[in-house]
Amino acid sequence: MALSNLLPNIPERESNMLLSSQPNDAPMIGKMYVDGAWQSPANAPVIEVENPATEVAIGHIPEGTADDADAAVAAAKDASAQWAARPAIERAGFVHLLADAIDADAERLARLVTLEQGKPIDQARGEIGATSNFLRYAAEQARRITGDIVTSDSRSEEIHIRRHPYGVVVGLTAWNYPAALATRKLGPALVAGNTFVLLSHEITPFSGLALAELAERVGLPKGVFNVVTGRGQVVGQRLVEHPDTALITMTGSTRAGREIFRTAADELKVVRLELGGKAPFIVMEDADIDAAVTAAVGARYTNCGQICTCNERMYLHDAIADEFLEKFVAQSRALSIGDPMGDVDLGPKVSGLEVSKIEEIVARGVKAGAQVLLKGGALNDGPYEKGHWIAPTVMEVTENASPLIQEEIFGPVVAAKRVSGFDEAVTLANDTSFGLSAYMFTQNAKRIAQTPYALKFGEIYMNRSNGEAVQGFHSGWGQSGVGGEDGQYGFDAYLKKQTTYLSWG
Repeated sequence: MALSNLLPNIPERESNMLLSSQPNDAPMIGKMYVDGAWQSPANAPVIEVENPATEVAIGHIPEGTADDADAAVAAAKDASAQWAARPAIERAGFVHLLADAIDADAERLARLVTLEQGKPIDQARGEIGATSNFLRYAAEQARRITGDIVTSDSRSEEIHIRRHPYGVVVGLTAWNYPAALATRKLGPALVAGNTFVLLSHEITPFSGLALAELAERVGLPKGVFNVVTGRGQVVGQRLVEHPDTALITMTGSTRAGREIFRTAADELKVVRLELGGKAPFIVMEDADIDAAVTAAVGARYTNCGQICTCNERMYLHDAIADEFLEKFVAQSRALSIGDPMGDVDLGPKVSGLEVSKIEEIVARGVKAGAQVLLKGGALNDGPYEKGHWIAPTVMEVTENASPLIQEEIFGPVVAAKRVSGFDEAVTLANDTSFGLSAYMFTQNAKRIAQTPYALKFGEIYMNRSNGEAVQGFHSGWGQSGVGGEDGQYGFDAYLKKQTTYLSWG
């Protein structure tokens, strides 16, 4: 399937990213988008991109090099001054146009996400909706870029504090939300006056390239938004270490975040990292059990459990644990698994390697004493002979040291542990190096008030399932990240402050 067929009405001058004359079932041929032009290094090796539901290659992308990273940063730097000089409302106009273009092609973009990432099509539609929402919220901030005038200690003087763009921003995104994570960073960066280089993840690269195609369509000036392809260890490494990169914003694993932090430290670059999570899902004895079960199922299995804010471990009060687990297991068993283009609850994992990682953690959990309440595991026969399939697995543990409790699973496997009360639940929940998200279900007003002080996480879902709002603030504590995204606080992160002591005496 050629991407130009997914994005119709592209003028001929914009079709050189792909072979638009190919039939619909032909592979997609990706090119990098640098300085307003589609480029593919001659005789360069390529990376095949597969459909995780079928293991069939859907296309390929250039395996970029450090030179490609250098060219993208150079283009962004060259465009930086002129872009920053435009009024913020003008920059926001381009971002609004890009959001309009995404909405106009929403169904086709959703199918592209499903094709390369594997999430069910309804969930992919939700991702594309978020993709344009991130842009629109950022665009709305154009008239909210403010400064301060501070009273001076001296006569005839004022202290002015202004906000300025950083310059070249590099975005490194994960494969679980390839479109939404890109615009979550792109929108505020551009409206704030920065230029942007995106490394579109090699597992799911076409969503990022599709955004570049739409950016070209709406007339975004060349060099303002550049998309390169390749492996993080090569292209990503060079983008991070490049002397002209001013700010790095990354969503990914804690391991990768540490490496980026080390590399960026040499030149004291600004780094924003949204990393792994191990969210506790706490249910107290006074909770609405049916609501809690429904929320727990959604928070565990959406996107096949491939969300950093997923329900990763459940702490259940002794008084309700049996009832909760009976209902949770029943709902988990009832989930449908299959072709993500159809009406199913779970699609495939993104890769075979990811399935193997989960199986290894489960095996260690069982060895450590976990009791299997629902045996799911890898599926590899019949309709699941091809693809990376794994069924929901529910386990119960007695020790908080279990790998099922301590290590991020990032898939449809969850462990539960019984607790005697609120204090024990909080203590065990905080016994982790992660600090991204947490859940609390209780109707007790005192506990509701205590929870934000007791749980050491950047984001808390109280009596609800997961899902952030664009006007909120998504930030991790501890090993879950540095900085944060979304809302006014996330937008401000793309601006640096300058102080001027203005004397007229």
